[in-house]
Amino acid sequence: MNAGDKKFPLYLLLLVAVFLIGSVGLAHLEGLSFFDAVYFIIVTVATVGYGDIVPVTDGGRFLVMVLILAGVGTFLTVVAYIIELMIARNDLRSRQRKVRMIIGVFFSEVGVPMIHLFQPGIPSLPAGAEDLLVRDGWDKKKFTAARKRISGRSFGVDLMKIDRIALWQLLAEKRGFTIQLLQHPMLFDDEPFSEMITAISHLQEELSARRNLMDLSQTDAAHLSRDCDRVLRLLVIGWLDHMQYLQSHYPYLFSLSVRTNPFDPEASAEID
Repeated sequence: MNAGDKKFPLYLLLLVAVFLIGSVGLAHLEGLSFFDAVYFIIVTVATVGYGDIVPVTDGGRFLVMVLILAGVGTFLTVVAYIIELMIARNDLRSRQRKVRMIIGVFFSEVGVPMIHLFQPGIPSLPAGAEDLLVRDGWDKKKFTAARKRISGRSFGVDLMKIDRIALWQLLAEKRGFTIQLLQHPMLFDDEPFSEMITAISHLQEELSARRNLMDLSQTDAAHLSRDCDRVLRLLVIGWLDHMQYLQSHYPYLFSLSVRTNPFDPEASAEID
């Protein structure tokens, strides 16, 4: 929160006080109805000044002078802040759309192919497989519950059952792409996504540091398997989040993603 954000409640409180005190005071001093008093204050602090209602008593004129000094600047400040807030929100939505487009490219180019490569190393689809079988009827509550359950679960990935060379080649090929994602200013603020990219980069470095991926000791294979398991868990959580976004904003892309779900053995892009 910047200094302007901290002061805005004070300006808003002052503006409300101007309206309340001014309305009650003018209604009493000028003999106006409460509605007319509020109307007069609005056209005054908004600097419209139609002139159809004017104070005729000394007390009323004095009160109006105070209201002008205290209210006009406050009113303009509040209006300017609200306009700035609306522009900032529009900019934020635009940035979020761009971020989601980049995340979508990531899953198409890296995320989903990695999930496919990891699958032979999963002993069996873990308990709670329904959390991975996204359907058209899923709502926000269903997505949230699925992410929560998966975040505390291990997939038990066994590196020795994975095509380790293909995994290494994919990560090496996409190395530049993942580094660019880490350096992207908008993605850097997305902590879950940056954590996932960091885990993937670490796995790529671990695999590249081995002289022979086809000849690993049991201890080393277990170590790399844990790295793979962490990456897969983060990938799945990020994938669920991406699926929820597609469902809300791009139903046609969501439909294709459901039909090509990497965890659905019956998945097919073709529509019967």
